Amino acid sequence: MGFRDRGIEIKTSQQIDGMRRAGLVVGRTLELLRSSVRVGITTGELDAIAEDAIRSAGATPSFLGYHGFSGSICASVNDEVVHGIPGGRALSEGDVISLDCGAIVDGWHGDAAITLAVGEVPADVTELMRVTEESMWRGIAAARLGGHVTDISHAIEQYVRGAGRFGILEDYVGHGIGSQMHQPPNVPNYGRAGRGPRLVEGLALAVEPMITLGTHDTEVLEDDWTVVTTDGSWAAHFENTFTLTPRGAWVLTALDGGEEKLAELGVPFGGR
Repeated sequence: MGFRDRGIEIKTSQQIDGMRRAGLVVGRTLELLRSSVRVGITTGELDAIAEDAIRSAGATPSFLGYHGFSGSICASVNDEVVHGIPGGRALSEGDVISLDCGAIVDGWHGDAAITLAVGEVPADVTELMRVTEESMWRGIAAARLGGHVTDISHAIEQYVRGAGRFGILEDYVGHGIGSQMHQPPNVPNYGRAGRGPRLVEGLALAVEPMITLGTHDTEVLEDDWTVVTTDGSWAAHFENTFTLTPRGAWVLTALDGGEEKLAELGVPFGGR
């Protein structure tokens, strides 16, 4: 069975360039949001900032209207892991917020997320955010042409498990991305290496570990979107969209293509 038979979309070099343009819109929007997060700002105000930035760049928000979602970003606070709906909630000192952003340029999608502290947070929350972000990069760094999707999954889990007692969400995973925001294959954040579809040139994946200070069990609130931990433990979520070229990994939603972090991890940079 070939990749196309599985519904996996393989892009041309020119199409990947289109995804890079979308990825840059996402990356720049997230940096704007990073500088905008402060005590007292509402998640709805952050959403308005993001929508304006995306549209001003000539792009379209991926999330707005997606299966009825009402925001241009997902804004998830504290024990809200993912898919939080922006609205009137004002951020307080000591909160953490996950901001997930998607944009479409000429039909191609970019998707990324960051988690930010609002002022000072406890040391264990700071460590949670560090471990989650680092695990994302370790997953990307494990990807090689000819390898398998779960090489990424295994690297994420191995790093998180080695860093302490954290919960790794199992019901929510990374995904393929391209002409649609969510495509095959799924990219779990745990599992044995060497399984799943092969990693080939032209495949683009969104890698997004979702890690908690407690349980990996979650539930969805009555809004039918917001995912929270069942034990109330706080969570972090980081995401980047990347691809592989013959030269190495290229992180399409990182402003520098991931070059600095990949070099730190000893991984060749494949961008152009």
